[in-house]
Amino acid sequence: MQNPRKALAYALEKYPERVEMVPLEQLVTESARQNPKRPAYVKLDVPDEIVKGLRGREETKDLVMLVRVPREVLERSESLIVLPGEVR
Repeated sequence: MQNPRKALAYALEKYPERVEMVPLEQLVTESARQNPKRPAYVKLDVPDEIVKGLRGREETKDLVMLVRVPREVLERSESLIVLPGEVR
């Protein structure tokens, strides 16, 4: 598989209408923080076509990613001030 980050950047630039994004909190049906007996986990309720796209031969799989946008980046996205080193 190609670099997932490059694939995501390409898809967002060339085919933004085909990229599906849903905030994670809308999909979570169960979750638990880490404790000494088990790791942290999140259980998601997703459409069947997403589950089908995760399994099978490599050439038939979709690229499904969990993307985290840190709060400070979200706050910067609303600002009209361009900081040194920032590209708009």
